Amino acid sequence: MVVTNDPQSAGQAPSSEPSAWCGSPTPEIVSFHPSGGFPGTGHLAHTQEGDQLSPHSAPLSLRLSLHNLLMSFDLKPIRFLSRLPPGGPGCVRKLSLNMQYQQEVRPSVTNSSPSDGQTLSKESLGHALPLSSLEKARGAQLDCSEEPLWTTRADGRVHLRVHPTCPQPPYTVHQMFHEALDKYRDLSALGCKRQGVWEHISYSQYYLLARRTAKGFLKLGLERAHSVAILGFNSPEWFFSAVGTVFAGGIVTGIYTTSSSEACQYIAHDSRANIIVVDTQKQLEKILKIWKNLPHLKAVVTYREAPARKMARVYTMDEVMGLGDELPEETLDAVISAQQPNQCCVLIYTSGTTGSPKGVMLSQDNITWTARHCSQAGGIQAAEVQQEVVVSYLPLSHIAAQIYDLWTGIQWGAHICFAEPDALQGSLVNTLREVEPTSHLGVPWVWEKIMERIQEVGAGSGFIRRKMLLWAMSVTLEQNVTCPSRWPGRRAPTQYSPFSCERVVLPADRSPSPTSDLKSFKARLADFLVLAKVRRALGFARCRKNFCGAAPLTTETQQFFLGLDIPLYGGYGLSETSGPPFVSSLSNYRPGSSGKAVPGCLVKLVNKDAEGVGEICLWGRNIFMGYLNMEDKTTEAIDAEGWLHTGDTGRLDEDGFLFITGRLKEIIITAGGENVPPVPIEDAVKMELPIVSNAMLIGDQRKFLSMLLTLKCTLDPDTCHPTDHLTEQAVEFCRRVGSSTTTVSEIVGRRDEAVYRAIQEGIQRVNRKAAAQPYHIQKWAILQKDFSVAGGELGPTLKLRRFTVLDKYKDVIDSFYQEQKK
Repeated sequence: MVVTNDPQSAGQAPSSEPSAWCGSPTPEIVSFHPSGGFPGTGHLAHTQEGDQLSPHSAPLSLRLSLHNLLMSFDLKPIRFLSRLPPGGPGCVRKLSLNMQYQQEVRPSVTNSSPSDGQTLSKESLGHALPLSSLEKARGAQLDCSEEPLWTTRADGRVHLRVHPTCPQPPYTVHQMFHEALDKYRDLSALGCKRQGVWEHISYSQYYLLARRTAKGFLKLGLERAHSVAILGFNSPEWFFSAVGTVFAGGIVTGIYTTSSSEACQYIAHDSRANIIVVDTQKQLEKILKIWKNLPHLKAVVTYREAPARKMARVYTMDEVMGLGDELPEETLDAVISAQQPNQCCVLIYTSGTTGSPKGVMLSQDNITWTARHCSQAGGIQAAEVQQEVVVSYLPLSHIAAQIYDLWTGIQWGAHICFAEPDALQGSLVNTLREVEPTSHLGVPWVWEKIMERIQEVGAGSGFIRRKMLLWAMSVTLEQNVTCPSRWPGRRAPTQYSPFSCERVVLPADRSPSPTSDLKSFKARLADFLVLAKVRRALGFARCRKNFCGAAPLTTETQQFFLGLDIPLYGGYGLSETSGPPFVSSLSNYRPGSSGKAVPGCLVKLVNKDAEGVGEICLWGRNIFMGYLNMEDKTTEAIDAEGWLHTGDTGRLDEDGFLFITGRLKEIIITAGGENVPPVPIEDAVKMELPIVSNAMLIGDQRKFLSMLLTLKCTLDPDTCHPTDHLTEQAVEFCRRVGSSTTTVSEIVGRRDEAVYRAIQEGIQRVNRKAAAQPYHIQKWAILQKDFSVAGGELGPTLKLRRFTVLDKYKDVIDSFYQEQKK
């Protein structure tokens, strides 16, 4: 069914050291030195193709355990993770990987000690810590002046972009771990739940297990510059395998757990994988199916689930570590000492939404520099100050989760606790409540599901409790939006248009007044009576750094969490930038922005329009080495002076905050020559119409804009496919507009008058806010099924595959414009 609104429907840059500029006019170059910010809203950690971070599988209903949230604000005591007490654990359980456990003790930095009763001094580690040579290497300057700025070879080396804004000497992953071990050796490093009991290992154990894994991989035949592909859910074994791979001179290559056998084959073959690590029998079967097509594959290693039967060249993680014990420590030391910071150690594969996946090569310096400086800008604390506690649940095959959980964790001595594999099916909140993280990264989809669940619980609660929550959130949102002192360094509170990102300065409280004092008191009262208990129920009682990344966050979601006093800090980055070159924090926060540039990251906007919007180009130590085996794609992305052309468009305000406006490849150019960024309009429609799940704008080379809509529906718990049944929020929307419909087929098949009228009115409200007539949506249609990974409309990272949608729904789209011809 097609609905119509109008019946007529009628820059240059530096080379190795950017100091001289050429060309006219000179491009705008900005280097900021903020004091805060890490992954968040905007487009943190998407790839050159706009790859977006996602859960490990297709969107699953995040069934939060909040059923008593508003019925009773009195919560049961929460269990916390433990840290080892002084003098060693009271009871030690020997595990296959020497894991230790303890429970019912709140973590603290000062209470950790060696595990298994061992005294892990520098001397007892022996060959594991060649101190003098490491210290010498750490301070040495790497001479790579003769190397190129990019390479497409896995064994290649590159010229590092050392600049006065980022002059720190480069160092390797092993050197980073060695320094962390010297400071944090006895602190808890990793924690996971086994058979209902939390088990933890210290940094000393972590390091030794990574070495054992490295030696095991070498024993299995891992060659330098070949990869170890990891296909499994987040776990200590994922970390041992990744760190051990780098120690052994290999390249870490994550594969999404939702990948098909064919996708696994492409990545394993392209990266010349010698070893593939899998976590379940299901993943093992994928690899067994394609093994004959992988000439470099020598062994498969399993964890979590042992193979159903004994097979040649298939090993358990225990067996690999046992093999590693046969290799002399000197052998591994020789491999480690030969490594250089400008060599590749990580491969991040794009989702391949516009072609074959590209292998983004990251150097050891990319990893160590980003882990240190981007996290510093985000306010991540070193364990000497306060040990950060992080829940790891997002896919480590994506750069955002990998840099945040794995490498930054080592850099600052964080305590990483692993969620259950069914985290996004409902158990994540239980983990958050037990762990109570101090820092948390979520993608927009996760934050939106939390918001929707709280709204559903609130709608079903009693009148008084519902009014209490609404009052508390309203008071807190007003305080956060209108009080400039709430955000240090912020000139004045601001709001932004979802279309143009135009900044509107609101009146600011210039000095304390009785009115502002009363607002502050009301906000504190609201927090004490209601919001603190809501945050505790969510597991965020101790969390002071809530980041959102990988995709734009809607204004509705951002303001909802501001009302809970949970500011979501935005950022911007790509796989090609090793993480976030732009970050937000408490001291660098502006609603709608992606924060400010990390010190040492240079940015310029090229081909700017009259409103200051141009393509974002980046330069610095975080810029990737190149695309593996793809010289043409590499030269498209990196110019002769080493600038990365992101393909994203944005603008910088007068204070250096970045606002993302779209992607060059996604911009719609109408038949009339108008350039229309689709995402702001799509987001505006979803904000106006809470029943809408996905909205895709159409209009490239067309006379007017049209839109495809899908409705929010439940997912089959077994297949993760969208069903025909509407979600509770969608059903509530139907009731409000006068419809008793509960399924998508009823709405579309019978063309439900109430629902169609409500959607039409929402579209008209969006059109009224548009800058001009060419930005108006003239026609729209509701599709029978929501977009999904299984349906092909979404990629493995939940990025919308626009070309697939255009092809799949070609008949519907053509009908918009065929009617125009009649």
